[in-house]
Amino acid sequence: MTSNPRADLLKERLQQLDPLELIIEDESHLHAGHAGSRNGASHFRVTICSEQFRGLTRVAQQRLVFDTLNDLLPYPIHALALITKIPS
Repeated sequence: MTSNPRADLLKERLQQLDPLELIIEDESHLHAGHAGSRNGASHFRVTICSEQFRGLTRVAQQRLVFDTLNDLLPYPIHALALITKIPS
């Protein structure tokens, strides 16, 4: 398995949210030629389940994730598709 330093960085940062589930998918290859990928920025899809989302609206959950990663956007992470979940 090949290591992806940017995915590893996302995983490291998102540990602050104590995820019960964390899936990070690099979708950069789907965006080849896109303006944001010209300088080598990456596109990711993240699914995260955390108790810290309980009581928050979906927008607030996503804002919490983006605030955790804010210095990585727009470079080296250009785009982040996000699915947040609350433990059942």
